[in-house]
Amino acid sequence: MSMTSDERGLREALARYQRPSHKRSVLEIAITAAPLLALWGAALFAVSHGWWWGVAMTLPAAAFLVRLFMIQHDCGHAAFFRSRTANEWTGRLIGVFTMTPYDYWRRTHAIHHATSGNLDRRGLGALETMTVAEYMAKPALQRLGYRIYRNPLVIFLFGPAYMFVLQHRLPIGLMRQGRAWLSVLGNSLGLALLVCVQLLLAGPRALLLVHLPIVVAAACVGVWLFYVQHQFETAYWARQSAWNAEDAALKGSSHLILPPVLRWMTANIGAHHIHHLGSKIPFYRLPQVLKDHPRLNETSRLTLGEAFTSMRLALWDEARGRLVSFREAHRRIPQPIAA
Repeated sequence: MSMTSDERGLREALARYQRPSHKRSVLEIAITAAPLLALWGAALFAVSHGWWWGVAMTLPAAAFLVRLFMIQHDCGHAAFFRSRTANEWTGRLIGVFTMTPYDYWRRTHAIHHATSGNLDRRGLGALETMTVAEYMAKPALQRLGYRIYRNPLVIFLFGPAYMFVLQHRLPIGLMRQGRAWLSVLGNSLGLALLVCVQLLLAGPRALLLVHLPIVVAAACVGVWLFYVQHQFETAYWARQSAWNAEDAALKGSSHLILPPVLRWMTANIGAHHIHHLGSKIPFYRLPQVLKDHPRLNETSRLTLGEAFTSMRLALWDEARGRLVSFREAHRRIPQPIAA
């Protein structure tokens, strides 16, 4: 569907925010990577010497790793540097620490942006989401599988650990693409070198008690953020014939309201509706967009409380145009009339 004049005007207005500042980008990397490496290194040193308080450093290190991933995310959108080469190699290097093959992830994430909210193009780069009708039509075993997949423990804990530690070792969904294989193999080689350095400096105990907790904790936070960016009650889903990219961006991507510290640590990714509308805007310019365009401040707002409540939502109800829980979906099943 074509854009309205208002939508076209908004996209044109956002275009002026898309030019990155090299100095600001380098600064953002420095103030993110330096604390991460300091915390990571201190935790390795402490644990290798039997000082168990070093484990406590893994959580703040994970927070900085989340922020580093957001920089990798901007590189994937060619939003962090003006140079394509600088974006690509910065993203690949960061991907070793985040255990995310950059080129492979960039391709699947581009698919997510192109299909977000489209019920007829669900696939790579997104959480699996069934409609109520689809779920009810499935055999009991498949319904059980989907319920397990949507269980908070699976989707926010075991799932992220599996995805970043194991699944990213193969280009799932792009198995026939040589570039995807090169990406995952290169990432795995870089990861092997990082692991070897840590083993030599701190031993296997530190690797298990520092490296894995940092990566898994960051992965859990990252997946939760991705979830609440698109899985909230009034999100947007439509069939191909009615799907609109601008509606998918503004209505199907949340504006998560976070305290200032969390906004900084998550690199303003809470303004996800603006990111989907203008993916080449560097994250450090998103607050200025909100300031200059007040109506975007009120679009798809989601508080932290609402974000946690949305974790129970699992199915898209096409009739009501909103996400519902399994309990709500079952309540709508017509009950047989007693004889």
